[in-house]
Amino acid sequence: MAREFHRADRVADAMRRELAQLIQMEVRDPRVGMVNVNDVEVSRDLTSAKVFVTLVGEDDPAKINTSMEVLNRAAGFLRSQLARVIQMRSVPRLQFRYDETSVRGQQLSALIDKAVKADRSHQSSDDGDDKE
Repeated sequence: MAREFHRADRVADAMRRELAQLIQMEVRDPRVGMVNVNDVEVSRDLTSAKVFVTLVGEDDPAKINTSMEVLNRAAGFLRSQLARVIQMRSVPRLQFRYDETSVRGQQLSALIDKAVKADRSHQSSDDGDDKE
């Protein structure tokens, strides 16, 4: 059975696309670098939206916190800009959240690579013992 797309899903998708452009073009604060908008979750009643973002090339927790504060302060401005583009009676309030899934994925990938490398070196040392 095909998945039904609810209005909140359609609004979230439209907001994700528009916010990616708006943040890049309109937020001119130097404390905010390159921002990827990964996902937007809109409440069922369309009153609030959680915007999950990552900061490209940024690992310092202090800079990440600063950037998130700047984005949350700019939420009202971004909401007003969204209202001009998205035809809705009322645009959801925005809450920006740092999305750690990509960072965590990279850490897990590094751990897997390390385990595979250790396993290969362990197997090659075992093969050398069999020849003697």
